[in-house]
Amino acid sequence: MPIRLYDSFAREVVDFVPLQPGQVSMYVCGPTVQSEPHIGHLRSALVYDLWWRWLEHRGLDVTMVRNVTDIDDKILEKAGEGNEEWWQLASRVEGEFHRASDAIGIRRPAIEPRATGDIPAMVALIERLIDRGHAYTSDDGSGDVYFDVASWPRYGELTRQKPEDMEPGDATSAAKRSVQDFALWKGHKDHEPQTASWPAPWGAGRPGWHLECSAMAGRYLGPAFDIHGGGLDLRFPHHENEIAQSTAAGDDFARHWVHSALVLVNGQKMSKSLGNSIFAGDWLEKARPIVIRYALSAAHYRSDIDLHDGALGEAEKAFSRIEGFVERGRHLPEAPTVTANAVVTHAELPDAFSAAMDDDLGIPEALGVLHDTVRRGNHAIDDGDHEVAAGARGEVLAMLDVLGLNPHSAQWAHQSGSADLASAHLETLVATLLEARMNARDSKDFALADQIRDVLQAGGIDVMDTADGPQWSVRGS
Repeated sequence: MPIRLYDSFAREVVDFVPLQPGQVSMYVCGPTVQSEPHIGHLRSALVYDLWWRWLEHRGLDVTMVRNVTDIDDKILEKAGEGNEEWWQLASRVEGEFHRASDAIGIRRPAIEPRATGDIPAMVALIERLIDRGHAYTSDDGSGDVYFDVASWPRYGELTRQKPEDMEPGDATSAAKRSVQDFALWKGHKDHEPQTASWPAPWGAGRPGWHLECSAMAGRYLGPAFDIHGGGLDLRFPHHENEIAQSTAAGDDFARHWVHSALVLVNGQKMSKSLGNSIFAGDWLEKARPIVIRYALSAAHYRSDIDLHDGALGEAEKAFSRIEGFVERGRHLPEAPTVTANAVVTHAELPDAFSAAMDDDLGIPEALGVLHDTVRRGNHAIDDGDHEVAAGARGEVLAMLDVLGLNPHSAQWAHQSGSADLASAHLETLVATLLEARMNARDSKDFALADQIRDVLQAGGIDVMDTADGPQWSVRGS
């Protein structure tokens, strides 16, 4: 079955066929580093991390580019409110975003350009647009440069809008020929810091937000690439303007457009105006990072996710059932070898899981297969069918690997408070006590051996003596 994705441009689910066989080029709009990252930033980044993992699992070599917008109006405004230089603010917030996304296992892309590092490419793109008659410099001496929407009949093709029906994308200016025209370059203003200004043929200034992504995508992926991703709220005007300026400059640009839906809080859109923003740091203090990853993965990426008051608790319970089965089956004779840092499993993914993931990254359906396999494995353990139980456990671990949720992987083993780190410590403690119990029995000190067993049982550890040696499990898991 081919991988299928919902193309926002075509407005339908289509077969994904890479431009280059075996390779995928993907550009994702990253954070604008103006303030503390919130859960919406993490959810969007996680969506494309999951796409990346699945495409890679299917044998494709993925080149992921995710930009950092480290210069724009909002950053300058926010820095002006505090005691930081704009570049200090941007660097600090970028670090906060990385720490939060690292914490929940979002892989960093191979290429993560900052807008300020690609100013020459942005100037060159503007020059191409001016030469082709699709951009103009303002005649008021401001140094501003605008995209001429009227010069590009295809403008509005992503969102299926006519220019006259659109809301103005930028603040109105007397220098604009039309209210729909948007800024490609913003001339330096007297009240702005000199450090936020770069030389250009039409006057010193800085790039417009929309232009930044077009220039960076073109520089790192070329004039045509496979997938452009971002949040649904970026479709207009940001992505609409990207398409216009890139195609007007002569580039084919993105072949497919993929958008992740919004984050709701108790049924309402998360926004600063409503005061209901959930900041990443706050959630990381309330729950294990692996549980947060599970919670943000559970809804389909094109569906809004409602983070109601009990969402984290529900995710903890659901994921704990998975962890409990993985732990319960750890000593099955046929189980794959597991260490604190890695899992070795040769289990194949269930066909239903793969079919769900191939169908526009259907993670809710894939999680349904995962939980069904957990239930089947638990029943097999209860029935003493170790072969079926071990097979189910191998499939569960294989599915968790793909989703970035394997509690035994290196990602979680090295995080304080993670389930795998606690499990590693527990395993060491129990192994030491069982060795002491075995030594006591070998030396005929049965009273001490019984005392050690009683201590383990009091701590919720059930010990079963078998021909292959003692095996243990956490009671109730």
